[in-house]
Amino acid sequence: QVQLRESGGGWVQTGGSLRLSCAGSGATFNNNAMGWFRQVPGKERDLVAAFGWAGVKTYYADSVKGRFTISRDNAKNTMDLQMNSLTPEDTAVYYCAARSGDGLGYVKYEYDYWGQGTQVTVSS
Repeated sequence: QVQLRESGGGWVQTGGSLRLSCAGSGATFNNNAMGWFRQVPGKERDLVAAFGWAGVKTYYADSVKGRFTISRDNAKNTMDLQMNSLTPEDTAVYYCAARSGDGLGYVKYEYDYWGQGTQVTVSS
């Protein structure tokens, strides 16, 4: 059974940092496109950052460019999201996701596997 599990969410003040981790099990994701999404109540689940084509291509949403960094460790089957200079607008549930293929996906419907989500709360 393929599973993704996030960890590292929590509460932080404006300007602080958090590091999210996603661990895969039941399959290896070395060549799969993977990404981080976030969702706030009443809104769509939006892509924050992603890898495509075995990490050759990366994507960042405009709102997080220069502040967030996505990384992966194929040996450990993990993917991280380093989040710096956090603001209250970053408050959301963050989800790790993986595609069956290697092409970078930009919307949630393109992803086949999901973690359970981890809450990130940034206070002003």
